[in-house]
Amino acid sequence: MLKRFLAALLLLTLLAAARAAAAPAAPFRALLDRYYEDYLALFPVEAAINGDSDPRYAAVWPDSLSTGHREKVATMCERYLGELARFDRAALSTADQLSYDTLKWNLQLRREGAAQFFHLLPVNQFNCDTLTFAQMGSGTFIHPFQTAQDYDDFLRRAADFSAWVDTAIANMRQGLAWGFTQPRVLMERVLPQLAPLMADDEETNTFFGPLKNLPADLSAADRTKLASAYRAGLRAIVLPAYARLHDFIRDEYLKNCRATAGLGALPGGPEAYAYLVRLQTTTDLTPDQIHAIGLREVARIRGEMDKVREQTGFKGTLTEFLQFAATAPQFTPFTTDEQVLAAYRAVEARVLAAVPKFFGRRPRAKFEIRATEAFRAATASHEYIAGSTDGARPGVLFVPITDPAKYRTPRMENLFLHEVIPGHHFQLSLALENTRLPRFRRYDANNAYVEGWALYTESLGRELGLYTDPYQYLGMLLGDMNRAIRLVVDTGLHAKGWTREQAMAFAAENSGGPPGNQASAIERYMAHPGQALGYKIGQLKIRELRARGEQQLGPRFDLRAFHDEILGEGALPLAVLEARLQAWFDHVTAGK
Repeated sequence: MLKRFLAALLLLTLLAAARAAAAPAAPFRALLDRYYEDYLALFPVEAAINGDSDPRYAAVWPDSLSTGHREKVATMCERYLGELARFDRAALSTADQLSYDTLKWNLQLRREGAAQFFHLLPVNQFNCDTLTFAQMGSGTFIHPFQTAQDYDDFLRRAADFSAWVDTAIANMRQGLAWGFTQPRVLMERVLPQLAPLMADDEETNTFFGPLKNLPADLSAADRTKLASAYRAGLRAIVLPAYARLHDFIRDEYLKNCRATAGLGALPGGPEAYAYLVRLQTTTDLTPDQIHAIGLREVARIRGEMDKVREQTGFKGTLTEFLQFAATAPQFTPFTTDEQVLAAYRAVEARVLAAVPKFFGRRPRAKFEIRATEAFRAATASHEYIAGSTDGARPGVLFVPITDPAKYRTPRMENLFLHEVIPGHHFQLSLALENTRLPRFRRYDANNAYVEGWALYTESLGRELGLYTDPYQYLGMLLGDMNRAIRLVVDTGLHAKGWTREQAMAFAAENSGGPPGNQASAIERYMAHPGQALGYKIGQLKIRELRARGEQQLGPRFDLRAFHDEILGEGALPLAVLEARLQAWFDHVTAGK
């Protein structure tokens, strides 16, 4: 009798504890769900990127540059910070504490960003709505063109985009009056991007692409009717919008653009750049501290490169060796785009054979390797775009090939590791597929974690059976050097008053080739201040955590388990990631 009573008492105690634990969990998770819905209402293109088929978002393009939109973003952040503060973080589960910390970081930084002047600089050649919208309209990206409704949705989305263009022009005029303009060289790059997008040419303009794959289940008459209506919509809405922007930049804006390269030259620029540094690195590091880290990393990697020079038997200085690697014809074996893509597929096969030894978590999602669209290839970098959560759209590695005969081989292995496996494709797909996470964390992609992880994976090449060719290992070092250089030139441009030419010269000196080869990279950093910092800062933190785990755990350190822990909770701010990994180290140390 006593045993039954004690067992019942224990059960009641456990149920009470479970109810107590669930009490804060249910309203907290409801808050997270509400936040994500409110977020998508303000940033509906994210729904398309995330593969969300909700009709509320299927035909919308936000006027994100307007005063009203920025005010709504700030209000949303204030409201959810207030709601968050009403929860006792210590009473939440460990998983919910990660969501609490991540959401708080997101809201604070997004609120601060809404007060910046970036809406006065809405157009650039690298990362801009004009490029995203054109990709969307190509028929091969995130907007589906499978039904007649999809075509109609895109034209309705295009009407919103046209309004965005008008707001962009108005904001750029305001920027001219207040002394906020883009560097002239960046806008010179924009004009040739816009020209083919405003051309009424069905063979060359990417917006006419969906007409080549009209829905097969329509009758011939309905297909003809749909094509006619779609052409008319493009000519009435899309082409004129791009023409208005093109002509404004050509005739009014370009001649008044600034000659300086960095954000620091603008009113309030140093403060705005310090904000971007915090946003992109998820740290409190200052531009000066990051500049110093970059210089140390450049010196370290130069030493590693010199070891490769000795290994190859090259007779000459390191500068001459890097020049050889950047110009020798033996590293340009391709004659067609398809040969370049096939070479990446061969790397894929080698990597996949070794992956199970180092990763327990592997995504279900598929991916494809494609050449970057012609209209943006000249200014694009290699990039991975995640697939949709439902698997209908695979992830894509875009490879910019302007001329296959000039495409160089030494960096192909490390680029594959970074962009696909086990870099972006693994990390982003695993997060999307992890239904334990609240939706905002499944889709979140803070730069320092995402790019830091991808850069860390480049260093795994030898463990994964790559870099057997010393020039491929040199390619990895060149990639690492490139990210170290970014710490120096990004902070140099935006916090130390460097010119574009100074930055190009520094990059060329430490990575090989003539300074002119660095133009598109340096102009990328000019267009997207701070973004390039996340790679190396994130990589160094993950390396630091791995070294700490190896030291603390000794023979109990399991690299496969470490990688699974890093990838298990989505893209966390670096301080949140560090606290989580330290708790895991302590857990393993205690033998639990």
